Amino acid sequence: MGNVGGFFWLTDRAWAAIEPLLPTNQPGARRVDDRRVISGIIHVLRIGCRWEDCPTSYGPATTIYNRFNRWSHRGLWGRIFATLAAQAELPEDLSIDSTAVRAHRSAHGGTEGPRQRKGGREFRPSGARVAVQPPKSMP
Repeated sequence: MGNVGGFFWLTDRAWAAIEPLLPTNQPGARRVDDRRVISGIIHVLRIGCRWEDCPTSYGPATTIYNRFNRWSHRGLWGRIFATLAAQAELPEDLSIDSTAVRAHRSAHGGTEGPRQRKGGREFRPSGARVAVQPPKSMP
């Protein structure tokens, strides 16, 4: 998969694996090239932009969204991913650390400890207050 001029484009090898899985003989007006559309779908999903903000070099934004939606309902993405995963050459060792694993900006690990009640309201003590308090397991 290539990144040319800031745009994502499927490589010939990836396209050769995906193309036989796509529906053929679809009715309607002149069809936008499936390779461009899939590249646009991957671009939107990787960048995280809105569908309507997808660059026009991938085709009309409504076409890109409609194909993503239609193919999702038909289960096409699962078949594509299964085929690509079966053909993938995996390395023997993988090293994944926190720099490679991204969490959504609203994800929260819940490491702040239990909430306390004060006057009927829940609150979390400040970090400074927690630091000076003795551990509760000691007398």
